Amino acid sequence: MRVEYRKMLPSDAAAVEVVEKSCFSMPWSRQSFWEEAVKKDAYYLLAVDCSTDIEVVIGYVGVWLIFGEGHITNVALMPHYQGRGIASAMIKKIIMIIRSMGINSMTLEVRPSNNKALRLYQKFGFKSVGRRPHYYLDNNEDAEIMWLIFK
Repeated sequence: MRVEYRKMLPSDAAAVEVVEKSCFSMPWSRQSFWEEAVKKDAYYLLAVDCSTDIEVVIGYVGVWLIFGEGHITNVALMPHYQGRGIASAMIKKIIMIIRSMGINSMTLEVRPSNNKALRLYQKFGFKSVGRRPHYYLDNNEDAEIMWLIFK
């Protein structure tokens, strides 16, 4: 398998929606991804399987750029590609991209029950700083708030 990483374009919205629906119980719409792709204050990095002649979007990480901070909106990877280091590569690459833009810190919310995601973020230095009660509408679960401050 050959995976490449690139910035999301508006024409990728349908493919990103497929990834989104495979990962989340309350997925964003294709229109949402199209809108995110054209925003100047957002950056979405795609993981693309280039093993065949047809490139297939298999994952993404999105970041909103707000007041010198990066807010990770979502990290998603098609289930059958998980466990191969692709999510780690996406996080590593988005951190490098965001830092190169002069961003000083990054934050995100994650379900406390999502141990795999918590370990991934902790691996890159994200630290838990608190919770947002009843953040997730599908089951009323809290959100763990995590921050990464660049030195």
